Amino acid sequence: MPLGYWVAFLIFLTSALLVDLLATRSRPEMTTREAAAWSALWVTLGLGFAGFVGWHSGGTAAAEYVAAYLIELSLSVDNLFVFALLFSYFDVPDRYRRGVLFWGIFGAILTRLAFILVGAALLHAFHPTLYVFGAFLLYTSWKMMRADGTKIAPDRNPVLRFVRSVLPITDSYRGAKFVVHEGGRWVATPLLVVLVLVETTDIVFAVDSVPAVFAVTRDRFIAFSSNALAVLGLRALYFLVMGAMRRLRYLDRGLAVVLGFVGIKMLISDLYDIPIWISLGTVVGILALSVLASLVLHRADSALEAAQQPEEPPSTPPHAAASHGSELKDETATSGERARDTARIPRS
Repeated sequence: MPLGYWVAFLIFLTSALLVDLLATRSRPEMTTREAAAWSALWVTLGLGFAGFVGWHSGGTAAAEYVAAYLIELSLSVDNLFVFALLFSYFDVPDRYRRGVLFWGIFGAILTRLAFILVGAALLHAFHPTLYVFGAFLLYTSWKMMRADGTKIAPDRNPVLRFVRSVLPITDSYRGAKFVVHEGGRWVATPLLVVLVLVETTDIVFAVDSVPAVFAVTRDRFIAFSSNALAVLGLRALYFLVMGAMRRLRYLDRGLAVVLGFVGIKMLISDLYDIPIWISLGTVVGILALSVLASLVLHRADSALEAAQQPEEPPSTPPHAAASHGSELKDETATSGERARDTARIPRS
């Protein structure tokens, strides 16, 4: 892409970030309906950008863009679960999470831009980098297949220990502020600590996602635009998918298979270059199967849990209750002891 296209895209991306920030600034919390609407908007925008890529560079480039976008979007959804773990560990109120996510997304876009430019330069200058990326993706795939679902332990995070050792931190949140001026000095709030952890964990995620994108395209503009637009809607997507965390139990396994596939594709590319249409179909098929299997199993588990619930005893019919009540009115207790014993009888 000419330099002018890069500048235009960066301006467009900055404008989209400002729209995402300003349009929802007056609402501290996002409802599920709002999150679904915004997520649909950003996904439509991301997939629709493939039309521009196809118009400028042809159908193959458009397919590369879609494959790269879907890989990054899927990896980003998986990463949201880790962000949710951080928010839960630090007990971040819901109304403050959107600010952390916004700046986290901003940092993620800059990180991916740097990683993609450096990665493309390495691939161009040193061809064996291709095999390093491919082997790394296979290793990541193997790690994800063996994972038990716990990705990080915040209390053992070295970044957290370092931040706590070098920065004075308030003992509680100060609204949505990251730093405050107290006692004649600037002091960090726990929200800044959360933001630092979100940014550092995202760097780890970028180490996975950038090689995966290079497995389907070597074009720097396609790699960056697909990554940036996939990350752009994560703030709304976070509030949408948190309710589906239990349902997407096989997403990790599907992503592991996808990373394994693109790693193999990268390793054998000098011997046989798998066509992008096959790659795109494989990625879509694997992700669709993982989501479908998750939903089917979740529905089966819900049905099993409902079947195992003990049945409540049938309630007394209204006419029987009335009859029973009239009998009680006619009956008189002969002593206080009998009244107490009667009170201990459990009601049907």
